[in-house]
Amino acid sequence: MFLAWKEMRRNKTRFLMIGIMFVLISWLVFILAGLGNGLTTLAASTFKNMAADYVVFEKGSQASMGKSLLSGDLTDELLKIPGVEAASPMGIIMGSAVRKIDDSHEAKLDIAIIGIEPGSFLEPPVAEGTGLDAGRPTYAIVNETMKDEGYERGDTFALDGTSVSLTIAGFVRNQTYNHVTAVFIPIDQWRELAFAAPGSDKGIRNPVNAIMLQGKAIDPETVNERLPGTETVTRAQAVQGIAGYKEESGTIMMMLGFLFVISAFIIGVFFYVITLQKSNQFGIMKAIGARNGFLGKAVISQVFILSLLSIVTGVLLTYGTAAVLPEGMPFILDTTWMIAYSLILLAIALLSALASVRTIVKVDPLQALGRVE
Repeated sequence: MFLAWKEMRRNKTRFLMIGIMFVLISWLVFILAGLGNGLTTLAASTFKNMAADYVVFEKGSQASMGKSLLSGDLTDELLKIPGVEAASPMGIIMGSAVRKIDDSHEAKLDIAIIGIEPGSFLEPPVAEGTGLDAGRPTYAIVNETMKDEGYERGDTFALDGTSVSLTIAGFVRNQTYNHVTAVFIPIDQWRELAFAAPGSDKGIRNPVNAIMLQGKAIDPETVNERLPGTETVTRAQAVQGIAGYKEESGTIMMMLGFLFVISAFIIGVFFYVITLQKSNQFGIMKAIGARNGFLGKAVISQVFILSLLSIVTGVLLTYGTAAVLPEGMPFILDTTWMIAYSLILLAIALLSALASVRTIVKVDPLQALGRVE
């Protein structure tokens, strides 16, 4: 460690250039991860945050709310299955909230209208106002992002293409679906909106898109056997079934993977070239008794110190970037994956330095002495 630190202090410019390159790479990794986390949260925070363990869909729906249609009456039958502690139906349709600005202008906002049973475990906690009430079917609880559009508690807005108007009873947090604001209403009111067209319910009694289950000991195969025509998946699988979620998260992960590979090549090549330039010095040190292990530790120590400082700098720059980004930017930092990605970058840097260590082992002291001028 002493030798590594002393050389870095002596050749500040050389190691500063390598450090800057690694800082930029780590910064880009963290920025991309934050954007990816923000986008996937916008797409599925309603599902990620709901207190459910399993989801029952129509068989063949590929765990998609838009392709599934079940009878809400199955809820009572599900409660009789071993392991099921609670069951509650849910339905989702996309729509637009229309707010009148003046006599000649209206503002429209895309929303996801989610039908749930008032007071069930699917109802998110209210941050402001009151919750749902079956006795007030046209009162809704909405994500607080609607405040940014000028909505306040008690405001009434129309649903585009319908004669129904909803009144905001309260605001909730972190509830979005498919990148738009979630609006929760009683399930009976949701059915009137979703199946207003004759025959759109396909003759199903009390239709819903899915039924959410609570219970860690639930066996999906048992549920499917007891209720033919159903498909039971975990909540995580239901998240993957949201339209575009899998493709979106897959694209982000592929880009992160490329960045990790690129960082390995850059750090490895830089230190490999530096090691080649110092091969005669390493040879002389070996000739006077320095062991391969000692010299290898010096190189690994340099990589560790430089990588650690670069990653810490990248983390600080990322948090600084997050502080100045606009509020509407889907950028969310998570401490867990920040630590995980930092460890991955550090491991990649150390592994890429092995090529330099291998070069040191191959240095012949006699040939190195012959090259000394």
